[in-house]
Amino acid sequence: MKQDIRKLTPTQIKDWFVQNGEQGFRAKQVHEWLWKKSAHSFGQMSNLSVPLREKLETAFEIRPLSIATEQRSNDGTIKSSFRLFDGNLVEGVLIPALRTDDSLQDRDNTSGPRMTACVSSQVGCSLTCKFCATGYMDRKRNLDAAEIYDQVVAIDRQAKANYEAPLTNIVYMGMGEPLLNYKNVLESVDRITSPDGLGMSAKRITVSTAGIAKMIKQLGDDGVKFNLALSLHAANDVKRNQIMPINESNSLKNLAESLNYFYRKTGTRVTFEYIVFYNFNDTLQDAKELWEFTKRVPAKINIIEYNPISEANFTNTDPQTLDKFAGFLDAKGVTVNIRRSRGKDIDAACGQLAGKEK
Repeated sequence: MKQDIRKLTPTQIKDWFVQNGEQGFRAKQVHEWLWKKSAHSFGQMSNLSVPLREKLETAFEIRPLSIATEQRSNDGTIKSSFRLFDGNLVEGVLIPALRTDDSLQDRDNTSGPRMTACVSSQVGCSLTCKFCATGYMDRKRNLDAAEIYDQVVAIDRQAKANYEAPLTNIVYMGMGEPLLNYKNVLESVDRITSPDGLGMSAKRITVSTAGIAKMIKQLGDDGVKFNLALSLHAANDVKRNQIMPINESNSLKNLAESLNYFYRKTGTRVTFEYIVFYNFNDTLQDAKELWEFTKRVPAKINIIEYNPISEANFTNTDPQTLDKFAGFLDAKGVTVNIRRSRGKDIDAACGQLAGKEK
């Protein structure tokens, strides 16, 4: 059976070359083709001889994902269903800057328009959050680092082809819980940020978690450079237990402790993601509890529109209530942003990814 060459370290690839009577420096060339040039076949490796490429083809395989379907939203968002080598599907989303008068807005300094890739880390999810479409799926398996990397490459190509601009940001907010696929997520970040990979800045990457306290501490111990977001959605345990069963084993007290540990170790302020559900967590009392929680953990807050799914009965709060909620936090000096959903018409918005294609 052929080995997946992208699961090997550079040292292991070099050892194979030496053992097979080839020059060791060829391993560096192969590594560059795989992770810097994103080659999906040995035939693309043009600085290797044809006999060597054939030898590699005999011993190894590359398992690239492919785009099974592609949908475009009225707002320019593009959702892709990616088919993995074993037939499983995951979804990823290109979120371009908002358009005003046909010109791309929301520019990152002078680097061009903001182009964000939302990528998945698991096929399905095991956390059963009640408001999230992925939470109603079974978790089939973790994605490996190359499969996450391939999503970024594919979405970057979409950005260039459709908007003549490269990706500027990556969010691990697609299908799955990234911290339950810890090793592969960190390895994928390394491939994306490494100078001998895609060379993106870690500060342009955000990993979002539903709240796995011990793994948040592990992020601190590992000194990660990327940003961390916590899907909070309620700042008291009773309500959070109702919509996020993970809270029963990772209480707000434990999360506060782990998030402060992460902050002390990395110096990176956390972002709280907070969906305001109508008549559930949208009162001024809820806002007060959220403010109290931000006093325990240095954080900024992104208030997110709820995107309805057929499996749940939640609805988005009304604009007046939302303004009062955000206004209370703002008056208390909390950094708060209201994030408008993108791609709702193609089920590409936050919480709507579910791999519906078969």
